[in-house]
Amino acid sequence: MTIEHQETLRRSAYPPEWNVEFAPSTPLPEGYRAGRETIHLKSGAVLIEGGRPLSCDVVWEQDVPITLRDGVVIYTDVLRPAGQDEDLPAIVSWSSYGKSLPTPPPSGVLPENFSGLGKFEGADGAFWLAKGYALVNPDVRGVGRSGGDIHYWGSVDSHDGYDVIEWAASQSWSNGKVALYGASWLAISQWGIAATRPPHLAAIAPWNGIYDIYRTHMVWGGIPDPGFFDFINNILPAETGTTEQIGAMSVREPLLNDYWEDKTPDLSDVTVPAYVVVDGVTGLHSMGGPEAFRRLGSTQKWLRINNTQEWNDQYNEYYQNDVLRFFDRFLKDIDNGWEETPQVRACIINAGGEDFIDVPYTQWPVPETRYQELYLDAGQGALSTTAPAELSSARYPGVDGSTTFTIEFDEDTTLLGYMSVRLWVEAQDADDMDLFLLVEKLDADGNLLAPHLDMADSYPVSPPGAPGRLRVSLRELDRELSTDFLPVHTFRGNRKLSPGEIVPVDIGLTPRGYFIEAGQQLRLTVAGWNVRGTGVDVNGPDNPLVLGGRLAAETPRTENAGTHIIHSGPGYLSSLRVPVVSNPR
Repeated sequence: MTIEHQETLRRSAYPPEWNVEFAPSTPLPEGYRAGRETIHLKSGAVLIEGGRPLSCDVVWEQDVPITLRDGVVIYTDVLRPAGQDEDLPAIVSWSSYGKSLPTPPPSGVLPENFSGLGKFEGADGAFWLAKGYALVNPDVRGVGRSGGDIHYWGSVDSHDGYDVIEWAASQSWSNGKVALYGASWLAISQWGIAATRPPHLAAIAPWNGIYDIYRTHMVWGGIPDPGFFDFINNILPAETGTTEQIGAMSVREPLLNDYWEDKTPDLSDVTVPAYVVVDGVTGLHSMGGPEAFRRLGSTQKWLRINNTQEWNDQYNEYYQNDVLRFFDRFLKDIDNGWEETPQVRACIINAGGEDFIDVPYTQWPVPETRYQELYLDAGQGALSTTAPAELSSARYPGVDGSTTFTIEFDEDTTLLGYMSVRLWVEAQDADDMDLFLLVEKLDADGNLLAPHLDMADSYPVSPPGAPGRLRVSLRELDRELSTDFLPVHTFRGNRKLSPGEIVPVDIGLTPRGYFIEAGQQLRLTVAGWNVRGTGVDVNGPDNPLVLGGRLAAETPRTENAGTHIIHSGPGYLSSLRVPVVSNPR
């Protein structure tokens, strides 16, 4: 979408012909802080038990009204270092999670690393205010006491963000430069807001944000997956109004259309400097983040792939200071040498050993990547660098079955980037197949080496390997978006299977960085169910979220039946393609 077209679409509501579903919002929780008030906090104050003390005096303006372009009034909190009434750049944390303070630390974050003076997944006041920044924490449209209805990203939400950025830049305390910052929802929203090109937006720092919400989450692989956001609907606080039912829309609108396209901004329109972070272990957002970075139009962009999870990484003192250098450069014009930072820094996960941290590269994907085909031998359950000479097949029950293929590495090998799979498949007693894939690392004896199980119980999705999925009837490739290393599908129409028909399907997997020692193995699982987690019950049988590596709230709406058959051999060269790079030193 061009900028000129965007200007004609300064929407405040979805087009009625989309018939977007809304339902009554979740009432405000007891104790939600609201009402016009100015609060003064002293340096050294502790707001949550064991929390990080404030490092400067703070002026906290609660429920400052902002009038959006359509007359709807929303409310924001503004936090400033006391005594600094001008020349402050602003950091906006944009989400529908509510702004009531103080907040507890996110799961996995030690209280001493977090003050509670920040929105969930947003900028923490104890760190940023003392560094000479103001924080703008809106209750976006429909949230808290703000007017209107809650929207899940898209043009309405993005242009609301435009309005608030321009409002922040016009305040008497502002230096005229504004940044967007935060994780998850707060990261996803940044793609769309930045694409509207607010004149005073100076930089973005999205921490682990889904991009192309249709393809990489809600209908990933063409399989509707409403569960996670059905759960999220229950934690978005609102005094009145309704909330968009994006989960229900994924079931009702399973093909790519204008509704979904509206939530996928053209990232070539994003030209501001960008500091992009992607989780290298967990799986909730890691499919879309690297693609967003690759498509950004900015000539000043930096990617960092961590080896933990977003919350732990976000409030780590070392990386907060890292993004501070980035913001200081582009919001305060401080010549601090930031441009010398490698464009890509990747953690190479070495499950069972020591990870390689912040390995520098010049581009993403890594330019010197050598893509290696590992061919499936269905009869042997094996992967090999040479194509099998014999035809064979593997079969499993489509509803709950699976099959695996493994290879042992004879030398130390580093995989970094995009894996993909080509499978020749057949459905017996069915006209479609939902395929779920997972690549994992094993030790020399074939035991799973799951990365960072210490993080598994601090995040909603247990650490997976490299997952992927596809509904076979939606196998048509988008020739414009697909690359040599990543197949992308059109998702515009179905091509069902005929009895006995064998077809090739190409499936992209979540980008990963793995170090595999000589003698260790790589395993590809192909399944008819969501084999996304590690299979390790890290929290115990009574945990409502993680059970056997599956997230209970995740409910892909599969249509599997009959038997799945995977073919290999001459004429049906099924393979796993892996990205090989030089071993880190």
